[in-house]
Amino acid sequence: MYEFTYRRANSLEEAKSLLSQSDDPKIVAGGQTLIPTMKQRLASPSDLIDISTIGELSGINVSGSTVSIGAGTKHADVATSEDVRKAIPALAHLAGEIGDPHVRHMGTIGGSIANNDPSADYPAGCLGLGATIHTDARAISADDFFTDMFETALEENEIVTKVDFPVPEKAAYIKFPNPASRYAMVGVFIAKTNAGVRVAVTGAGPCVFRVPEMETALKANFAADAIAGISVAAEGLNSDIHASADYRAHLVTVMAKRAVNAC
Repeated sequence: MYEFTYRRANSLEEAKSLLSQSDDPKIVAGGQTLIPTMKQRLASPSDLIDISTIGELSGINVSGSTVSIGAGTKHADVATSEDVRKAIPALAHLAGEIGDPHVRHMGTIGGSIANNDPSADYPAGCLGLGATIHTDARAISADDFFTDMFETALEENEIVTKVDFPVPEKAAYIKFPNPASRYAMVGVFIAKTNAGVRVAVTGAGPCVFRVPEMETALKANFAADAIAGISVAAEGLNSDIHASADYRAHLVTVMAKRAVNAC
């Protein structure tokens, strides 16, 4: 790990100030991705700005047909929240499937989506539910937020503050996890809403993505058989020691069918 300066912010305003004063800063909340990356010397920020104790960035609120989750909210809090379980049980299930207990009690939703790991679970939940990501400067739709591998629409020093999830008619998230890391080799989040159906896939490609063909088929007939013959192309999908691109393409359809049956 390279040398860095650690700074703790006690408010959003102080965090912004510390970011502006640093040469090459990184925000840290739970640190479940950033710290291992730094240990491997794949990242070398000049300053770590710790926002984990900023109260205004944590918490869960359900109002009408929207579930709002603060960016600093831990995965475990989402997984065990009775409000989330009642409004969007698929989202609570997703949070409960992230990593292990240590990761769930340290990692945050804001950190997960800001990092946009290609195998992370929350990007699928955001894209599948059509969430809105709020920052200290603006609101960004999930369709526009996730742009590429480890890349998002966030500008330099922009801080995620909360995520608004619309409550769907029904939804489910099913993933095929790596047995060691619990990251999704392929995860599929399906949500049925008044506006139609959304199908979001994580783990399969460099970035979370939707499957329009499945969405169209499910809008006409919300049944697993409706998408049994639909597959995504293996070209451009991830291929590594854990699974080939062809295998991941196959898993997308399998996990999607299971998600429909779980709704």
